[in-house]
Amino acid sequence: MSAPIFRDPVDDGAADPVVVRRQGTNEWWMFYTNRRPSAEGPKFTWIHGSPIGLAMSVDGGASWHYRGTVEGLDAPGDAPGGNTHWAPEVIYAEGQYHMFLSYITGVPDDWRGITRTITHFTSADMARWERIGPIRLSSQRVIDACVYRCPDGLWRMWYKDESAGSSTWSASSKDLFEWQVEGRVLAGSPYGDPHEGPNVFELGGYYWLIVDEWHGQGVHRSDDARLWKRQGLIGNEPGEDEADRRFVRHADVVAFKDYAVLFYFTHPEWDERSQAAGPPDVAARRTAVHQGRLTVVDGVLVFERDIPAGLGLLA
Repeated sequence: MSAPIFRDPVDDGAADPVVVRRQGTNEWWMFYTNRRPSAEGPKFTWIHGSPIGLAMSVDGGASWHYRGTVEGLDAPGDAPGGNTHWAPEVIYAEGQYHMFLSYITGVPDDWRGITRTITHFTSADMARWERIGPIRLSSQRVIDACVYRCPDGLWRMWYKDESAGSSTWSASSKDLFEWQVEGRVLAGSPYGDPHEGPNVFELGGYYWLIVDEWHGQGVHRSDDARLWKRQGLIGNEPGEDEADRRFVRHADVVAFKDYAVLFYFTHPEWDERSQAAGPPDVAARRTAVHQGRLTVVDGVLVFERDIPAGLGLLA
């Protein structure tokens, strides 16, 4: 139960998954941050220099097959293959696919003082991407975009602003190309819990915003996708499978009529409760992608973690 559904066969560092259906087919594509657990270098070199990995399923998510890494995402003037790609958000909208990628020039060994941008790409087929450019947001240290069309008719982007205490901010757009910063949505340090990886979806008559608090996913509920009320925490208790005993990290949600699928990653070999400073070795850095099921019961988001790996939940 709750065994991994996918591990990157090259670097074994799959993280921050996002799952999207290729229009007109039964193909589900998983894009993910392809961390490098074995990379040499000081401090956090191994987290940087990551390309975006790609896996595919044609059986509703029952099995996933590695398809390599996504090319053509480096900025003009930056050395190809020598940059950092994090946490892609991929959606289909307005007749094409859109990717909102967290981008860092080069391979830093630390994260302090390093510029991060959210960069927009478009594609007709999800295989070849055209760079539109970085989006001007609330600071020069923004990552982890989530984009969703809200009931007011606007597209809204939620993201992490590391310059504002690792809080969640939002920006809105009429067309996905021109964005206006709206302000802070969820407080970070020192006024609240720092967090990252916002994800918004609709299920059971409500809108839901989850964020990675590094000890599970903080859950927030809304009637309009604008004003949010905290509900609690999910993914803080271990799953049954030996490889799913750790905290649920940076998740994506694919929602259907009566349930949703939560895709998340864990560090199966990191004793994160006693080694809070970070993974101490290569084994602890390795990651696995899992799936869970979400339902709404009496207005409460319920997380079912122990889902067999070979069960396809994608309709």
